[in-house]
Amino acid sequence: MVALSAFHAALLLFSSVNAASVPVVDLGYAKYQGVVDSKLKITAFRGIRYAAPPTGSLRFRAPAAPSSTPGVQQAFNDPPQCYQGNSGPLTPVANNQTEDCLFLNVYTPSLNPASRLPTIVWIYGGGYTIGFAGEYNGAELVQDSNNQAVSVVINYRLGLFGFLGGQQVKEGGSLNAGLLDQEFALKWVRANIHKFGGDPNKVTIWGESAGAGSVVQQVIANGGKTNPPLFRAAISSSFYNPPQYQYNHSIPETWFNEAVTQAGCTGTAALDCLRAVDGATLAKVNRNITNPNFETFLPVVDGSFIRQVPSAALAQGRVNVHTLLAVTNADEGGLFIDPTQEYDVAASARNLFPLLGVKESNAAAALYASEGSSAAQAAALRGDAVFKCPTHTLLGAFSGHSYKANYAIPPAYHAQDLINYFPSFTDFGVTLIFNNTAFVNAFAQSFTSFAVNLDPNVKLSPTITPVWKKWSRSFETEMVFNKTENDKPAIASANLSSTFLERCEFWYGVRHLTVQ
Repeated sequence: MVALSAFHAALLLFSSVNAASVPVVDLGYAKYQGVVDSKLKITAFRGIRYAAPPTGSLRFRAPAAPSSTPGVQQAFNDPPQCYQGNSGPLTPVANNQTEDCLFLNVYTPSLNPASRLPTIVWIYGGGYTIGFAGEYNGAELVQDSNNQAVSVVINYRLGLFGFLGGQQVKEGGSLNAGLLDQEFALKWVRANIHKFGGDPNKVTIWGESAGAGSVVQQVIANGGKTNPPLFRAAISSSFYNPPQYQYNHSIPETWFNEAVTQAGCTGTAALDCLRAVDGATLAKVNRNITNPNFETFLPVVDGSFIRQVPSAALAQGRVNVHTLLAVTNADEGGLFIDPTQEYDVAASARNLFPLLGVKESNAAAALYASEGSSAAQAAALRGDAVFKCPTHTLLGAFSGHSYKANYAIPPAYHAQDLINYFPSFTDFGVTLIFNNTAFVNAFAQSFTSFAVNLDPNVKLSPTITPVWKKWSRSFETEMVFNKTENDKPAIASANLSSTFLERCEFWYGVRHLTVQ
């Protein structure tokens, strides 16, 4: 049934292709032919290589430029997935995985270089462990913009392939290879997006969860002095901010050693041995190690590309951009908690942040005692500590130059907002809970309006969203997207609660232990 549906979808797609003008774009190193959807007036190029295969001697190294490829390449299909790991409740059905995965998709309403359209670069989430470009149909972002923007969706390396830490990687490879993939893709956009009708000086980077975490990593990259600038604005949807250790801290070293052991590598040349291991075998090691309860392969402070933890860089204003829109969901933590179980809330805090002591974890648990069941307390703690309070810290670096949204359609779990931007998104069990056209248009278009105009109040078409107020330290307000008991849209500005601010103040005060 799945294969038949995919076949029918392909027929529908190609039935709308304008055969008289099948587009070909010359990138210098290769020529790519796209597909025109004459109904949507959008041309898709899916599966453009932006970097050389990160295999063999290039494994665990920064991405390299692709080799020249003769002839015209058909960019008709989504690229293969980078090797996937396990990430608890977020694990989607994965197939077509390979180490040679550094590709991207481009969706454009105009191939005229003179169009100079704003460009949205989407970075997927998934705990730095799972995710792939084919999950997200960038044409839907173009539609949300009323065909006033180009969109790009990128692949980047995951798990131990993209985020293996440790001293040996520092000395013999490249730390944060997955983040370097993202930067390399952004450099590709700067060099080539004009050929697809985009403007390299009007790029907005946007991601959800670890994709939003990646956005923040790019915002603070190179000490906030990336030159030339690779984007002019950033959008963060549910900023995921787990501990970010120094590259040679005992925790990333532990996971490096575990990978070495499971791969059967011994001796002093362990990194060379890991490079020699068959990719499929190493992918199995990656799946065995990645843990649904405590994240393993994550961005680290590497001393060059990422020089500080996000909270420190943001507090010092070391950022590559000065305009931000951020959204969090009302119950970010609920997805990760079993409501039928009893939880030791203090232990849950230590599980998230292993450097927390008993005193700090007990203090954290006390802040959530009013939430009801132990499961509700654990969910609220996780949602604040890993998503919502880091977003509050992020906004602090953009005071007076940012906007904040709160997606509150019950249950408002993590990732439930995605289907409003990407109607075809079906992974993680996400469904459209509030199927109200006016609401969906208002919510989704807020982000594309920001990407196009740097202001969600400059609407691409009429919506029911009231006037957004800028977020500032002295006026901490957010646009709440909710519904009434009678299933009518309820969208209004609201101030942050004193309880939430008190909790965020606690988490900010222990940031030296949470390493965020």
